[in-house]
Amino acid sequence: MSELLTLSFLFFMGSIAGWVLELFFRRFFSSANPERKWINPGFCTGPYVPLYGLGLCAMYLIVSLERYSTIESVFWTRALLFLTGAVAMTVIEYVAGILSLKVLKVRLWDYSNQWGNIQGVICPKFSLAWAALVAVYYFAVHPYILDSIEWLSNNLAFSFVIGFFYGVFIIDVVHSAQLVAKLKRFAEENGVVVRYERLKERIRAEQVREREKYRFFQPFKTSRELGEYLREMRGELESRVRRRK
Repeated sequence: MSELLTLSFLFFMGSIAGWVLELFFRRFFSSANPERKWINPGFCTGPYVPLYGLGLCAMYLIVSLERYSTIESVFWTRALLFLTGAVAMTVIEYVAGILSLKVLKVRLWDYSNQWGNIQGVICPKFSLAWAALVAVYYFAVHPYILDSIEWLSNNLAFSFVIGFFYGVFIIDVVHSAQLVAKLKRFAEENGVVVRYERLKERIRAEQVREREKYRFFQPFKTSRELGEYLREMRGELESRVRRRK
């Protein structure tokens, strides 16, 4: 079976599974959502988070190296795989976070309040979470992944679903990139970094207050210009800085 087909399927499944995981985490566990509202996570409009898609592909490739291990102990072989997977996921998260900060001028997530964080992009707590996810993948997913893909690849509907997903995904990325381009332009003009999730939360809070319809899959679509929210957030930040002085 083609590795490309396998990785395409894993990216598809990982992106959607990651979206579901983030959706429930933000709803029930995130300190940034004290009202416990449903919030559409991620950069894209649709139900997928590409970071998790890349992560699942990385997990598959790393776990596949187990057959080449020369370590006799099963325990230490697995421990090394889980550690390697956690490091790989942390590196992916760091690169994605730094690119969004330096290139797009947008902070997609913020670990600044977490112990041991580096630039608010990665931290030990979530690196451990990645290790746990690698373990879950190793025991619950990887043993069945190839058989599942073999079965699905013999069904025409499977090829259609994968093709449809990537078609919609590309359109979504182009649409989301246009939004991020606006945020980047504002950030460069005002010398700030836009906090993506905080902006999303602010818009939702105002929509609830003004009894406007909240669009779960279009959280930035409001009756006001996006720039108004950004200017208000910049003004509040400047006020806090002045008070600290």
